[in-house]
Amino acid sequence: MAKITIDESVCKGCELCVVACPMHILSLNKEKLNAKGYHPACSIEPEKCTGCAACATMCPDCAITVER
Repeated sequence: MAKITIDESVCKGCELCVVACPMHILSLNKEKLNAKGYHPACSIEPEKCTGCAACATMCPDCAITVER
C-alpha cells in the first residue's frame, strides 16, 4: 500500500495536488492553518492512495512525498 506524506509547514494551499489526484483523496484542511497562514493539503482517504505520485509531481513546493 502506498503512503502519502504532506509537509504542512511547506504547503501553501495552492490545490494543484487536489486537482491532480486521480483518486480524489486530497483536500485542503479548512480547520487548520500552517505557520505561513495557509490551509495545508491533507489526505482524506489515505488507504485509497495508489502511489501514482501525481500529487507530488504537481506540487511546486515539493511538500508531498509518496512511498510505495
